[in-house]
Amino acid sequence: MTSYEILCLLSALSLAISLISSRLHRWQQTITITALALSLSLVILAAGKIFGVSIYSTLVTDLEQLDFNALLLNGMLGFLLFAGTLQIKLHVLRRQRWEIFVLAFVGTLVSTFVIAGLLYLVASVIGLPLNFSYCLLFGALISPTDPIAVLAIIKQLGAPEDIATQVEGESLFNDGIGLVIFITVSQVAFSTEPLSFTDVSGLFIREALGGLLYGAVLAAALHGMLHFSEERTQYLLMTLLVPSAGYIGADMLGVSGPLAMVSAGIITGNVCVPKLLNNEEQGHLESFWLLIESFFNSLLFLLLGLLLLLIHFDVELWWFMLLSVPIVLIGRIISIYLPYYGFRRFRDYNSYAEKILVWGGLRGGLALAMAMSLPTGVIVVSGSNIDLRELLMVMTYAVVVFSILVQGTTIPSLIDKSNAEHAARRKL
Repeated sequence: MTSYEILCLLSALSLAISLISSRLHRWQQTITITALALSLSLVILAAGKIFGVSIYSTLVTDLEQLDFNALLLNGMLGFLLFAGTLQIKLHVLRRQRWEIFVLAFVGTLVSTFVIAGLLYLVASVIGLPLNFSYCLLFGALISPTDPIAVLAIIKQLGAPEDIATQVEGESLFNDGIGLVIFITVSQVAFSTEPLSFTDVSGLFIREALGGLLYGAVLAAALHGMLHFSEERTQYLLMTLLVPSAGYIGADMLGVSGPLAMVSAGIITGNVCVPKLLNNEEQGHLESFWLLIESFFNSLLFLLLGLLLLLIHFDVELWWFMLLSVPIVLIGRIISIYLPYYGFRRFRDYNSYAEKILVWGGLRGGLALAMAMSLPTGVIVVSGSNIDLRELLMVMTYAVVVFSILVQGTTIPSLIDKSNAEHAARRKL
């Protein structure tokens, strides 16, 4: 089958599973889709191993043909980030701007180095020492919370506004920061020529600041087009230009596409739309992007479950897979509690804020896409057959599945407790 045919069939399957999940009210929809897709993958794996059913090899071949890295990083990610940020209210974001900046920038850097350091130590203890640059790669790709997973779940749980703003704002910005860190570390790890501190910092600044500025330019261009348009239906199609052609433009300019989408979405949703569209048109725009967001979310979480078929769980990798979850959780705890130690000196917060930020830091397709973008054939331990890409894929997949199925299903109880505390404070 061609990539287009595979994508069409997967889209139909994602909508069918989404329909089933809508009837199961126990879990949030994206969690249910992932769980059902994982169950389907396990059934296919078991059938392939036990009965040698040909559908197993056919599905694996077709999924390998579909470039998940390109599909997410250069396709769905732009649409999902733009859709998510269109609904972010700037006045709410502004009240938490310092917290979001510290959590997204400083927190991501802290988490990257803590996770890298712990992985380096653990690998040495179990007798499979890793190069520190490879440990940094894992820290960089797994530290950002996935905005797609976070927004899909937090939106429906009704957390207190200040906590929800921090969780959403951090996840929207730190994925772009994480991608920039990952690209920078990749340049250092795989470059044949030595890179100076000036080279590395210049690359980071160009990607991050360039992406934010480019997003503002995209929003200004869209504002002009919406102002020029006289056809009511055209404004919906015009907004599609930002995450499609605009995202490709970011890649061509060498700036961060995700940060550009966040910047463009916030400016468009808070400046362009209120000034140029009436209430009815704003409602149409919201429904239009909600439809796009729901479709891509269903497809993405289906793919997360089916990617189990492409993971090779070699015996040598089991220790790394089992230890990856506690390593990442420790990194997340330190990167949240350390900034909050300073935050609480200046402002009062809900007592469950840190717990929700730690446990609500879900990982998803973004981390897997970064892991899949790594080159193959890089042996990480001399005298073994451990491939860097396989190693980081296994560890990343373990963390992603744990965060979605375990953290995603248990965080509602924390949010209920925080809401109860918030309601009690308002009564006083």
